Amino acid sequence: MTEKINTLNEKIKAAHLGGGETRIEKQHKKGKLTARERIHFLLDEGSFEEIGALVTHRTKDFGMEKEIYYGDGVVTGYGMVNGRLVYVFAQDFTVFGGSLSETHAEKICKIMDLAMKVGAPLVGLNDSGGARIQEGVRSLGGYADIFYKNVMASGVIPQISAIMGPCAGGAVYSPAMTDFTIMVENSSYMFVTGPNVVKTVTNEEVTSEELGGASAHSTKSGVTHLTAQNDIDCINQVKTLLSFLPQNCEDKPIRLPYETGNEIREKLDNIVPPSANQPYDMRDVIEGICDEESFFEIHKDYAENIVVGYARLAGRSIGIVANQPMNLAGVLDVNSSKKAARFVRTCDCFNVPLLVLVDVPGFLPGTDQEWNAIITNGAKLLYALSEATVPRISVITRKAYGGAYDVMNSKHIGADMNFAWPSAEIAVMGAKGASEIIFRKEIKAADDPAAKLAEKEAEYAEKFANPYSATERGFIDEVILPKNTRRKLIIAFSMLENKTVSIPKKKHGNIPL
Repeated sequence: MTEKINTLNEKIKAAHLGGGETRIEKQHKKGKLTARERIHFLLDEGSFEEIGALVTHRTKDFGMEKEIYYGDGVVTGYGMVNGRLVYVFAQDFTVFGGSLSETHAEKICKIMDLAMKVGAPLVGLNDSGGARIQEGVRSLGGYADIFYKNVMASGVIPQISAIMGPCAGGAVYSPAMTDFTIMVENSSYMFVTGPNVVKTVTNEEVTSEELGGASAHSTKSGVTHLTAQNDIDCINQVKTLLSFLPQNCEDKPIRLPYETGNEIREKLDNIVPPSANQPYDMRDVIEGICDEESFFEIHKDYAENIVVGYARLAGRSIGIVANQPMNLAGVLDVNSSKKAARFVRTCDCFNVPLLVLVDVPGFLPGTDQEWNAIITNGAKLLYALSEATVPRISVITRKAYGGAYDVMNSKHIGADMNFAWPSAEIAVMGAKGASEIIFRKEIKAADDPAAKLAEKEAEYAEKFANPYSATERGFIDEVILPKNTRRKLIIAFSMLENKTVSIPKKKHGNIPL
């Protein structure tokens, strides 16, 4: 018996080498870590417990019976990240190019089932050439099994996908259904059909990097939420993400120790420019409100007219959605609506309170927007905020015009607390545009139409280009000085900590997809 155990231990040790020194060296030459090295850097020292180390494939066709590797191209198990339980799988590109077989898929599904049963996050480190061709439909069935588990786990436990090599064909749909996707620059790519197929079908010449690299998916498609410079940077970003999230949907995010002191932030008083047409960086507002260096932005390079990300407020994890006046004046468009809606729903899944910072002149006009369904896509953000049951607070820093005022977490769609700065303008539209419509006849009949327009514009602005009319109606809870914003938010989120909401009984809502 002792001899048999020793033999098994030797086999496990061989599996731990990742398939031999030569293949490890090849992986390193590509600037990539091996699967086991990635797990080592992800998990707390000595905490990894492997499951299925001796699993091998079952294929006997096409000479596969001669090539057998323990683990079958994926390392699975569990361990701790900063003392918290996390389940992990890491595809091993040194074994059959990390291709997915029937048993490879079974190992991943087993880990996913355990994660759901226990209620702990799942991290997938993807580095695979795709389905194992020698297995035919069995490998395809394995992908479908994983997809189904992704859907069952969605909203139950946090799921994070790190793309650290190739991820092509059907394999892309598993990361797409997880909560967050991180891609490593210059060494990872994702696409449904590769450059060769694209050239054959459309005659387009394109490289893998141009078609599905980290840059393309972080700026053009929005498929990836974050990009990393290398494997270590990617793993560190996974850890940071996990620090803002709870273990599961029944839990709350970890609150870091914090001693409240002087929370007045004088610099906030000078951020919004005197001119309503002059831009400013909403990230400066975020930094002035949140704990120092705590803001972790998501989707930074995609739909830059809206900013989303996690931060801490007096140690509390919060999600932030903020219009960005530096880009397209902060308007809502197709991409920014989708970006924000996805983030809102993720926060709501995992009990992360929401702070919405509003400076929005409306929806972006134009045929391109209308033909690309700004109606449906704008409704996604409206729907996401309306259904969110976590504590929700808005601060209107400047413009809140038209339907975009309603959409950006207004009181009317269930926001718990709404504050406004004295610089806030809450109206159907800007004073000039409104005056040109309301007083059209008077302006046309005036001896000096320009002077009459200016007079009427000032009249409209005095009545509506301020937060006080909305405050009188109870749509704004309080007009606050910018420097007091952080203190007010700390108190308000603390007050809302035990918020509960009863929603109508239903199977699920029908978000406009």
